Amino acid sequence: MAISKNTELTAKAQSAIEQIRPYLQADGGDIRFIELTEENILNVELTGSCGSCPFSRMTLKNGVEEAVKRALPEIVAVEAVNM
Repeated sequence: MAISKNTELTAKAQSAIEQIRPYLQADGGDIRFIELTEENILNVELTGSCGSCPFSRMTLKNGVEEAVKRALPEIVAVEAVNM
């Protein structure tokens, strides 16, 4: 049961990332889903302009994480693996 629940949450997290992606792409950046940990931490990779932007940490926490947690309250945090 836990595996299917995690699989469902992973699919929802991937969907949430897909909904956020166009906003980052509009500024020359992008985001890629990496994994959802057992602790419900969503690991992503920021690429393009977002990968080198000095404000990417703020974008990640105040934009991406807020939106994902609003859609999926089970998510504890969103972390960038390349920061």
